[in-house]
Amino acid sequence: MDIPAPRRPRSVPSTRPLRGALPAGVLACVVALCTTPALGQTPKGGEAWPARPVRFIVPFAPGAANDLIARALSSKLSEVWNQSVVVDNRPGGNTVIGSEIVARAAPDGYTLLQTGLAHVLNPSVIAKLPYDSVRDFSMIGLTGQSPFVLVVNTSLPVKSVKDLVALARAKSGTLAYGSTGAGGTSHLMGELLKSMAGIDVIHVPYKGLAPALTDVIGGQIQFSFGSWSTVGPFVTAGKLRAIAVTSEKRSAITPDLPTISESGFKGYDATPWWGIVGPGGMPRPLLSRLNGDLNKAMESAEMKERFGRQGIEIVTSTPEAFAALIKSEIVRWGKIVKTAGIKAD
Repeated sequence: MDIPAPRRPRSVPSTRPLRGALPAGVLACVVALCTTPALGQTPKGGEAWPARPVRFIVPFAPGAANDLIARALSSKLSEVWNQSVVVDNRPGGNTVIGSEIVARAAPDGYTLLQTGLAHVLNPSVIAKLPYDSVRDFSMIGLTGQSPFVLVVNTSLPVKSVKDLVALARAKSGTLAYGSTGAGGTSHLMGELLKSMAGIDVIHVPYKGLAPALTDVIGGQIQFSFGSWSTVGPFVTAGKLRAIAVTSEKRSAITPDLPTISESGFKGYDATPWWGIVGPGGMPRPLLSRLNGDLNKAMESAEMKERFGRQGIEIVTSTPEAFAALIKSEIVRWGKIVKTAGIKAD
């Protein structure tokens, strides 16, 4: 409960000091106590936040890169808040199922969403979203980014993006790539390469990256895109060949891998990022508290080490910068989707 500010006494002319006047240092402490809200208190008073477990919605199946990020972060935030942060996997609908749960939740900080690039793709690939991707969410902050890696079947006579494009042109309409589903991140990456290189390749949607990679390894399809945390073990074991990364600049995790942009397709940039959002309309003081705690958790040595093992670069932001990124990404990917004529299943 807030301590009410002391009433200001009426002005009474006097030339004598008040008896028992408090020393200046003590008086300053009293004033501070009267004007400072209790630690952890919600902006409008009431119960301290968080007074109960926080629900962390992950719109992906357990084991995906998004899930790994969320579980590492939830563990750290549990320490920061001295309260349970429960990961709730709600996969499906290209992240729409989990996102809608958060969009409709109370803006009290007890329901948060692990979000990523799919959030800005959905407005363009899904005709009728059950929410507004900007208005119905409060953008808390970024957590990290990591380029995807373009991998090919090891028996394919391909060691670079130029080799892949040349083969695709020589065998027009026969090479195929796998994605996590129509309208998903890896689908858009393939379509962007297809558009910029002017090649005709077949898109094969899967229910997750794991089955897609299984078919690349088996030779049923020829290439795919995935995070290093997912494709890295297969590359290291010699089951897949990595030929490029999707970011504009080389990744510190795989510095020897060229970018698609520097491989002859200047301007290619498809860098997945991750962040945390809450329901729209969260009070500004609560939003600031969440952003500060999130950034503190992400910048800890422990999180840098854990994310580094997954090939993820930690990136933090203010709520305003994150909101601006989401708006600009919706516009940028909207143009790509329109050019490619992509629609989700």
